[in-house]
Amino acid sequence: MASSGYGLPRRTPRDEAVERLDREQLAQHQLARLRPMLDVLLAHNPFWRERLRAVGLRGGADIESLADFRRLPFLTKADLVADQEAYPPYGSNLTYPEEHYVRLLRTSGTTGRPLRWLETEESLTWGARNWVASFRAAGIGPSDRIFFAFSFGPFLAYWGAWEGARLLGALAMSGGAMNSLERLHFLLDHRATVLACTPTYTLRLAEVAAEHGLDIRNSAVRRTIHGGEPGACIPSTKDRIEALWGARSCDTAGSTETGHWGYECLAARCDLHVEESEFIAEVIDPDTLAPVPPGTPGELVLTNLGRWGMPVLRYRTRDRVIATEEPCDCGRTFLRLKGGVLGRTDDMLVVRGINVFPSAIENIVRQHGAVVEYEIEVRQVRGMAELRLRLELAPDLQAAESQQAVLHAVLGALHQQLHLRLDGEVVPPGTLPRYELKARRVRIVAMGGP
Repeated sequence: MASSGYGLPRRTPRDEAVERLDREQLAQHQLARLRPMLDVLLAHNPFWRERLRAVGLRGGADIESLADFRRLPFLTKADLVADQEAYPPYGSNLTYPEEHYVRLLRTSGTTGRPLRWLETEESLTWGARNWVASFRAAGIGPSDRIFFAFSFGPFLAYWGAWEGARLLGALAMSGGAMNSLERLHFLLDHRATVLACTPTYTLRLAEVAAEHGLDIRNSAVRRTIHGGEPGACIPSTKDRIEALWGARSCDTAGSTETGHWGYECLAARCDLHVEESEFIAEVIDPDTLAPVPPGTPGELVLTNLGRWGMPVLRYRTRDRVIATEEPCDCGRTFLRLKGGVLGRTDDMLVVRGINVFPSAIENIVRQHGAVVEYEIEVRQVRGMAELRLRLELAPDLQAAESQQAVLHAVLGALHQQLHLRLDGEVVPPGTLPRYELKARRVRIVAMGGP
């Protein structure tokens, strides 16, 4: 444990009343959490001491309002990568001596070099309590049995959810070191009521269940809870998951750098609440860095308030969102992201002058029940991006005429709704990769062109 010379985050009780504060009350709550953290970072964290002093900050008391808070610099993943390269292996963003940290995590590496992340006992508990709020919002409680269809690798993913299930008092069951069929049998044998995994893998498990004649729709599963990738807030993907499993699907959001920050409640389908009792959230124009008004697309920026050992302040997540401050029917006043995370600002494809996000393509593709899996090939032809859609269809749809009818229907819907003209093909069953964690359905197949 850290000596008494090091500040530790206060444990604030998770009173549900904080979820219903008005905006001014919430701002005062956030500032009260922020100021002592800044004092500790200035005293003990080399990374943040340099950055905060560079903007003239002498102590937490200098931040009298959220307007003052916005004097602090933005943080990017590139900043964190550079710091870990300069001060290997963990960088200088460490508030306590290394012996205070109890778990090593890392990012998945899907958008570049993996970041290493150290957690303290306090930050692990903080993250678990964030997950308790997510479970509660999804109607999951101590009587539930939560099956984690997850390999338990070195990335954050569902580790926080695993700890949160323990705090919640639910029975947590690990699906590590199992293949998909083994996981399905385990889930059914132990009457799991909640399935936790990525939306992609939820669909894959349903595919395996159908191949082996397992009845998952009439199983004990009543909730599926998701994270790790956009998908469960894409309406057609959510609809398909719910139809296959006969259960309500609920999305969540987080990252290794920020921790677990958002969840879907039962009242606002396909929206995400930002847990503003534990985060300061901003939405900015990614080009000008200026704040955008509610209802305008922008990039989500997050500051965590209870993860003092290796914190991020004003972290540019690259998540594209549309935020509203309108209270939800569930009664929560936390910032609500319409449609959840709409995509990443660095994932946008530009096709003949049209901006399109992969999630928009998925929403259309998933409306066609015959599609089992798909992939988007991106080629650069004469300096322009050309897309080709590859579809894998249900095994019982093997007649060439039927396959072409589905392909033409999907391509026609993409043209009608997104104004995209794509080439496409149907590939044999089992051709396209399957994913347990983050799916990578956009594949760059050629750079440069004739």
